[in-house]
Amino acid sequence: MDIGFALLEVSAANSLNDERHRQLRNLSGLDDEPANLASLCRSGLALIAAALIGLGIIFWIAANWNSLGRTGRFILLQGVVAVMCIGAYARPRARVPLGLLALLAIGAVFAYFGQTYQTGADPWQLFALWALLGLPLCLSVRHDALWTPWALIAMSAISLWLHANTGHSWRFRPDDLPYQAAACLGALALAALLSPLCARWSGAGLLSMRVSIALAVISVTLIGIAGLASSEINAQYWLALFMLAVTAAAFSSRRLFDLFSLCGIGLALNVLLIGLLAHFLLSDHGNWSIPELLLLGLMAAGLLAATVSVILKLSKRGLPQEGAQ
Repeated sequence: MDIGFALLEVSAANSLNDERHRQLRNLSGLDDEPANLASLCRSGLALIAAALIGLGIIFWIAANWNSLGRTGRFILLQGVVAVMCIGAYARPRARVPLGLLALLAIGAVFAYFGQTYQTGADPWQLFALWALLGLPLCLSVRHDALWTPWALIAMSAISLWLHANTGHSWRFRPDDLPYQAAACLGALALAALLSPLCARWSGAGLLSMRVSIALAVISVTLIGIAGLASSEINAQYWLALFMLAVTAAAFSSRRLFDLFSLCGIGLALNVLLIGLLAHFLLSDHGNWSIPELLLLGLMAAGLLAATVSVILKLSKRGLPQEGAQ
């Protein structure tokens, strides 16, 4: 719950004047300096340092590419992974930055492997292995600093897998529907893994969940938009609309409610529904008229207003009772 929003609700419910609202805000401690600010700054600097060190190792290997042999490069990269994992196990206070460095080094190993040995493997396989090998590390560290890049890696693997199995293009064929459905389910399953439903086992927080939801919503929405590109509405559009509707229903529940995620899902649903209306308006002719543009604009504004109204009502659930207490 947003504390500032709750204070406004309590002030409105009790008709507090400006002075009493100011006193209430002071009692809430909303404007006070966070108690763990120094710890957060140290953690943030450690994570930035870990990311810079990981990039530095990769750049150093690239700069000394000719002086290092193939075996030396592999030993160096794999040694970095091993040392960082051992350090994360031995030094709990440095576990998060060292774990992040180990996760980046795993990717460097696979990148170098893909450049050294032309195995013919698709890029999605390297990303999938990277995500698979990084999963135990993320489960051990249990921090958003690892889960967030891991979500990017896993979503990259899903997107590359979809492109590899659909002819590396956005041209839709009837045979592509199972692959697109599997990609949508995989993306939403990834978001569910990082949601509060699995937080007890994963340790993932809001940042990684929101990143995974944003990536999943973008992927599903692009599939739905492409389903409107032809003269007839493809099944991919209805698949995307159904997936987003189910996800919106899930994140409307009290347990999973997150304002950021629900706003993103609502925006995606607005885009698909307005796209459907535009498709029907252009079904007979390809030229827009002023009345059609006006109708489309009014419908878009009305749908957006209705979406915002519903989300605000969902966000206010329980606030009057809490304010009365």
